Amino acid sequence: MKNSRVEKAATSVGIIGFGAFGQLIARHLNQQFKLIAYDPSPNLRKDALKLGVSFASLGQVAKCDVIIIASPVSSFESVLRSIAPICRPGAIIVDVGSVKVEPSEIMDRFLPDYVSIVATHPLFGPQSARNGVRGRKIAICPIRGHHHIHVAAFLRKHLGRHVIMTTPDQHDRDAATVQGITHLIAKVLLRMGPLPSRMTTRSFDLISEAISMVQHDAPEVFEAIENANPYAKEVRQRFFGLAFELSSNLEDSEEHD
Repeated sequence: MKNSRVEKAATSVGIIGFGAFGQLIARHLNQQFKLIAYDPSPNLRKDALKLGVSFASLGQVAKCDVIIIASPVSSFESVLRSIAPICRPGAIIVDVGSVKVEPSEIMDRFLPDYVSIVATHPLFGPQSARNGVRGRKIAICPIRGHHHIHVAAFLRKHLGRHVIMTTPDQHDRDAATVQGITHLIAKVLLRMGPLPSRMTTRSFDLISEAISMVQHDAPEVFEAIENANPYAKEVRQRFFGLAFELSSNLEDSEEHD
């Protein structure tokens, strides 16, 4: 009887950073590829084994055909400096961070000319993708080489992703509003809690659902979205300015009543 599992491709795939998002990647790739992962925290070895992923050294992961970098922004450059001398010719380096301009520049600067670079941003997280990733959006920014075509084709065909081709600059301009404001509102509303849960409207339920999707994100995710995106500050200041203007108008209306 034939094995019902999908036969794993010979392409080796390494994941650097095995936190919540690294584990999400593993859950959706371990049927197609033999995966190995590296994380500085040895406590994550058990999580890797549960997902059928081999835990390895950074040097071993750096020799894979495809290397997915899911490490925090704070350690991103350090990781690249470490793997750059080890990467094999023709390797595909993929990042999955929330910000694209600076990480793309860092990858292009430090990685050797003989590797391809594909900057990506899955527009979902462990919470919003808990029921699957089919139909979920992912942004792809071609940085070096032509392998972004193959990456996009794989994501569409095998994982059912909705692929958005863009540039790092355009991505960050859009994400400054799409993510920057969403996470900002979530932070403020959580501090106003506990929020009503019984007498609610549909619109408030949707806001609460949005909050639940981001409230358990690691602190460095919020830090990256708000501080590493070069356009986030401008959008944030405009948001607060308009909110203050609206508040002032309401107070003026009360005084004239």
